[in-house]
Amino acid sequence: MSGTDEEQIRQVVLASEAAMKDGDAQRLIERYTADVVKYDLAPPLGRRGDAARDVESQQAWFATFDGPVDFEVTGLEVEVGGDIAWAHSLNRLSATPKGMDFAFELWFRATYGLRRTADGWRIAHEHTSTPFYMDGSMRAATDLKP
Repeated sequence: MSGTDEEQIRQVVLASEAAMKDGDAQRLIERYTADVVKYDLAPPLGRRGDAARDVESQQAWFATFDGPVDFEVTGLEVEVGGDIAWAHSLNRLSATPKGMDFAFELWFRATYGLRRTADGWRIAHEHTSTPFYMDGSMRAATDLKP
């Protein structure tokens, strides 16, 4: 991978857009270190290592939708310090669940911790979240847009 560290990191993070749209679980998973820690939107509260790099589970998730998953990373900011970097973005996910006649759209926050490896920059930590309403309803604020 050529370019500055920041450009390389951007490529690693932004590769998720095409991988999601293509439904390519392997390409999505290969961006992670072997010991990655992931805190996803979906349960459980966290996964690490092989459990977070499970290509079959990712492919099964893609299969829950009719057609492609539209995915966009926006406002990506990157900070590099030696062999460690972090980045954050607001991401948009849209897809049509099987059996539904309409797509949903969801904006969420993402934070990435990256590490330089022998294979280039890889994501070692990923945290995605949605805010929730603090009005007593405890309802996820999935209707927010930037």
